[in-house]
Amino acid sequence: MNPSRAGALLAAAVLAAPAVPAHAARAAAPAPSGGGGFAWSVKPSGAAGQSRRDFFVYTLSPGQRVRDTVTITNLSGRPLTFRVYATDAFNTADGSFALLTADRRAADVGAWISVAGAPARTVKPGESVAVPFTLTVPDGATPGDHSGGVIAAVTEQTTGARGQRVNVDRRVAARVYARVNGALSSALRVESLKVAAANPPLGSGGADVTYRLRNVGNVRLTASARVGVTGPFGVGLGGGATRKVPELLPGNAYTFTDRVRGVLPAGPLTATLKLTPHDSMDATASTARPIVRTAGWWATPWAAVAAVVALAAALFLLRRRTRS
Repeated sequence: MNPSRAGALLAAAVLAAPAVPAHAARAAAPAPSGGGGFAWSVKPSGAAGQSRRDFFVYTLSPGQRVRDTVTITNLSGRPLTFRVYATDAFNTADGSFALLTADRRAADVGAWISVAGAPARTVKPGESVAVPFTLTVPDGATPGDHSGGVIAAVTEQTTGARGQRVNVDRRVAARVYARVNGALSSALRVESLKVAAANPPLGSGGADVTYRLRNVGNVRLTASARVGVTGPFGVGLGGGATRKVPELLPGNAYTFTDRVRGVLPAGPLTATLKLTPHDSMDATASTARPIVRTAGWWATPWAAVAAVVALAAALFLLRRRTRS
């Protein structure tokens, strides 16, 4: 997901048994979207003297309170009734920013947000409603980043494939990032690093490097990652692979697999992973030092072995003929 351009988060429609909540919302492109005639946007309200915001971003101290407003715009052709509430965020296994399902109680920043007024609001086609809310940081809040979202959800009943009544729950949300002042820690940990050959024994050569990263600090982090392979005597093999690690929330983990092409089997090989962490909130701030991890494996040069065996066989036959 690319958080720099989207002000709204969209969850696809989920068909479930009655009363089963929708899946967590995920980041979407700036243009709101929907299905079956549903379309709406959720974004921070503008204020005099403020630039346009993509997300709600705060830096607060324990016990501090802030009031803000979210704007919900109905872009569909009929009135829509929205349930407005807040919840916590997490990272999915593929690196997406997601929000807790409606049946899970928020325990972090989602629990700190109180939405003013009635929980349900009906908005006419083409119109908007501004919904105030208050975020109150508990006195005992831990320092670091706390992430969530303010959601506008539409739930309607429909008929399933077997004639049963099911709930269709669609959710759009604006992200909320709250950094609590205190001792901040920027730290990524490589929990595992594995290598597998990405080619047949006599192929052109390649290696799949799989690594699992966990944010063990208390601030949101991105990272630049580079994977390379070296052979005997430290000779570089292949072209290497680079990627931008998407935003990783504190306590969450991602697993990636990068392919290094052009790695010919040459006996003892070493894969090297180098990570350079970046603070998501302040790219210029000092973060943890680059992390370097290695994993070694043996790649038998079968082509060379076959050539040696063929040469030895030819010499053996030649000697037998000479003796004869």
